Amino acid sequence: MTNLEYNDDYIEREQRVLDVIALKQPDRVPIFLYSTFWQARHAGMTCEEAMYDYERLSAAIKDSVLEFEPDSYTLIHPAIALGPTMEIMGYQQLKWPGHEGMSPDVSFQYIDAEYMKAAEYDEYLDDPTGFYLRRYLPRIAKAYEPLADLPDFTSLFYTRLIHCTTSFADPKVIEAFETLARAGREANKMFAEVSRIGAEMKDLGYPLCQSASGGAPFDYFADYLRGSKQGMLDMFRNKDKLLAAMDAAAPRIARGIINSVGDNRCRIAFIPIHWGLDGFMSPVQFENFFWPSLRKVLMLLIEADIVPNLLWEGDCTSRLEVIKDVPVGKCIYFFERTDIFKAKEILGDIVCLRGNIPASMMTTGNPDDVVEYCRKLIDVVGKDGGFIMDCGVGIPDEAKTENVKAMFDTTKNYGIYG
Repeated sequence: MTNLEYNDDYIEREQRVLDVIALKQPDRVPIFLYSTFWQARHAGMTCEEAMYDYERLSAAIKDSVLEFEPDSYTLIHPAIALGPTMEIMGYQQLKWPGHEGMSPDVSFQYIDAEYMKAAEYDEYLDDPTGFYLRRYLPRIAKAYEPLADLPDFTSLFYTRLIHCTTSFADPKVIEAFETLARAGREANKMFAEVSRIGAEMKDLGYPLCQSASGGAPFDYFADYLRGSKQGMLDMFRNKDKLLAAMDAAAPRIARGIINSVGDNRCRIAFIPIHWGLDGFMSPVQFENFFWPSLRKVLMLLIEADIVPNLLWEGDCTSRLEVIKDVPVGKCIYFFERTDIFKAKEILGDIVCLRGNIPASMMTTGNPDDVVEYCRKLIDVVGKDGGFIMDCGVGIPDEAKTENVKAMFDTTKNYGIYG
């Protein structure tokens, strides 16, 4: 796509962000509008309504973007507008607002569990697709349960591939595919709305701050397959298999992100970091189990001209010397509770920094608190560029509107260079 397809406001905002990623000094500190349910609540919606009403959620996003005029924003539908599709699937890895007795105005909750047994590492390593079809997927959604009886297709050839079609005549399998087709059609409705509102916001001059998401290989296993307890124990009980599995997963994770970005103009990929933090594993464990496979993902993305945007959800101050081992001007490190001022000293000439107004300040503080902290961030972390203003994990669901306004006003009025 050429710049002729984008108006001046879009190009100005986009360039401001591209400059800080490349560690250049733009005209002022850029600021992102990133949230989970805050924009919906700001528009008077409940969390349940945000998960089920695609069009109203779009209106909430548009209204908040036009109100605060960020340099970049996030289309949050793929992260939260999933209620109808999950209901069809019988999805079991989340509890969400308004479903099965949950309050209509609370955030969704992930169900931490052992979705892959330790004895199944070999099966995952030998045939990850088969493992997903016959083991993992049937455990996370009711619609997938009949897939557990599908044959091992990699063992079949010639006429056996004809014989195995009997599996697809199983009434339960037929019902499963019909259910998944309904879920897919519902998901398509949601993504169609994402495309519509995204095009509208582009015409209004607002670029996206991410076009794909992924994860660290250790988090991939500890969060979604082994569960938090078993994932941590695997560093002691199944060390070699965990390392081998993460090494095998890294290029698949990168490939999934690259395919999702596709030819999008926005080349930023969001990667939340969960377990590689102070308090969860030691510095030695981080260097052995977490960083090598994560860095492998980052390098594959950078080679594909994609900017990894890592949200370090917690404190990783003790890891700053390790995580600086990335190419200069190619990543964003989004910090929640890390000492961002120390991060500026260690990482300021290597990666763009983002964050980290505390969630507690946004929810229980007052505008004066926010103004004072934003000014400090601008003066210290924003010195000479390379800094994006944001809250620690985006705008908290319970943030006060006057605090959000203070963050935006201070950044735009005080964060001017030159």
